[in-house]
Amino acid sequence: MYYPTIALLLVSNVFMTIAWYGNLKVPDAKLWVVILVSWGIALIEYCFAVPANRLGFSNGMSGGQLKVLQEVITMTVFAVFALAVLNEPLTWRYAGAFACLVGAALFMFAGRA
Repeated sequence: MYYPTIALLLVSNVFMTIAWYGNLKVPDAKLWVVILVSWGIALIEYCFAVPANRLGFSNGMSGGQLKVLQEVITMTVFAVFALAVLNEPLTWRYAGAFACLVGAALFMFAGRA
């Protein structure tokens, strides 16, 4: 099954979300510091993302399926991050975007076990 790939992508996305958006909580930090810290966090993210994609691909997932799965996980992780860290309300736009991504996933995985 795809559970190990999903788990690795989930961990990967937590790190990437922190790398890309965590700096918004420290607006006074120097940009060069933010970039270096974000790169360091992103390196950890790649240590999970690359094996996830290789594992998924070797277990029969296509590149397109991996990308759509990645986007569904990204939106899920970001919604939690936006709510918990950025204190942003989850509006109907989040639900609509998520529904579209789930639809994309259904199309990509249709007929695949």
